[in-house]
Amino acid sequence: MMKTRIINFLIVLVLLAACTPLPVAGTPAPPTATAEPTITAGPSPTPLPVRPEFLPGVLVEYIAQTGDTLPALARRFNTTIGEIRAANPVIPDSATTMPPGFPMHIPIYYRSFWGSPFKILPDSLFVNGPLAVEFDTAAFVAEYPGWLNGYVEYAAGQNRSGAGIIDYVATNFSVSPRVLLALVEYQAGGLRQPALNPDQAEFPLGHNSFLHRGLYLQLVWAANRLNNGYGGWRSGDLLDLALADRSLERPDPWQNAATVAFQYYFSDLPVNQYRFATGPDGIARTIGDLYGDVWALDEPHLPGSLEQPYFSLPFATGELWAFTGGPHAAWGEGAPLAALDFAPPDDAAGCSTSGEWATAIADGLVVRTDTGLVVQDLDGDGDERTGWVVFYLHLAAFERVPLGAQLKQGDPVGHPSCEGGTSTGAHVHLARKYNGEWLPADYAVPFMLEGWLPTTGDQPYAGTLTRFSAQVEACTCSDERTWITAGPLPVEP
Repeated sequence: MMKTRIINFLIVLVLLAACTPLPVAGTPAPPTATAEPTITAGPSPTPLPVRPEFLPGVLVEYIAQTGDTLPALARRFNTTIGEIRAANPVIPDSATTMPPGFPMHIPIYYRSFWGSPFKILPDSLFVNGPLAVEFDTAAFVAEYPGWLNGYVEYAAGQNRSGAGIIDYVATNFSVSPRVLLALVEYQAGGLRQPALNPDQAEFPLGHNSFLHRGLYLQLVWAANRLNNGYGGWRSGDLLDLALADRSLERPDPWQNAATVAFQYYFSDLPVNQYRFATGPDGIARTIGDLYGDVWALDEPHLPGSLEQPYFSLPFATGELWAFTGGPHAAWGEGAPLAALDFAPPDDAAGCSTSGEWATAIADGLVVRTDTGLVVQDLDGDGDERTGWVVFYLHLAAFERVPLGAQLKQGDPVGHPSCEGGTSTGAHVHLARKYNGEWLPADYAVPFMLEGWLPTTGDQPYAGTLTRFSAQVEACTCSDERTWITAGPLPVEP
């Protein structure tokens, strides 16, 4: 029976793949010194569906979207995984991500205060993934007469152009530069307005925090907040938006993660501004003006039945380290909770550089290094926006592997330290991406290391790792509850 279900599910995958359109490349207007680029208008909006008050448990139609999983769908539709499986018996027990375009029936239990079904942007154009590879931020900005073209700010240790800041933030947070450019245009006229309004000089995106003065730190805040919304919807943990008038809105269960990211981002605005920003005439119109019909460009970046390759623990076989951080942010703060932390058993406490080595968890090419970090590309194309990518943070510059190094699983990568980001003790921070998307550690495609499965705790950095009957608990105390030894996966008892 199980074999038949898997075969049927694979047949659906093949049929859906055969119907997936190829991405259509946009044609930018030629640079000109006096005229703005030609704007390619998007298609006329189709009427939005009207959501009735569904009777409890009624089956509703749903077309799977990229990255959908049964746990997240169950939370969004206020139902259970078991009820979804009963209504869709073709789904095998081993299913991870749903195949985009897969037709489903989902039992729904209505909750009030649903938000708009209007969709702003496909997920594939939100992440800094495959569809961002051919996008040249500097060339795009150079086509426009706005203040961003010519803007320079000291950011992250060096002077950077406006386009350079966009790309730097996009790379670190893995949010598409198209998204960040659209925000700068929508909120501060960066592409078409000759000068930044004087009252926006310190806070061009309107986030009036003295910790985030200037375009660079405003974009850092914006990318982090967008990722919080995107990752929260993807995991099924973000189900409510608290609006500025203290009212509650629940994103439409049929929504996609990129749209909820924008809804979450703008939810602090006065409610009338929030409605406008997330409606057809808000950020979506700016996106359409800049890039044309983004839905015609969409090519789902997370396939159905995604599986992670085998990953080892990030230290040598036989060594005992401490599991010091359960699922938490890969970069920045909050969702997606994609990272795990491990600390070596050095006697020295605090931020002294460890003499121990963090090791590669898979074979791959080092495609980016920066303060404290190493990024490893596993598919061999040299681009961290495609395929599986491993992210190592808090590695000391001393003896760290160089850019371009070809690593084998178990090879030394660097010494745990406090370099890069914020840290109170020497450790290695580990996260993964697939096609530009940070994947939560506790996900339908779990961040499994030598058979150890992570579970999210009641707050970021809390949680456990479990393998068969063994379990370790995350704690910076590094006591015996946290100890874990690297070695071959044992035979299940």
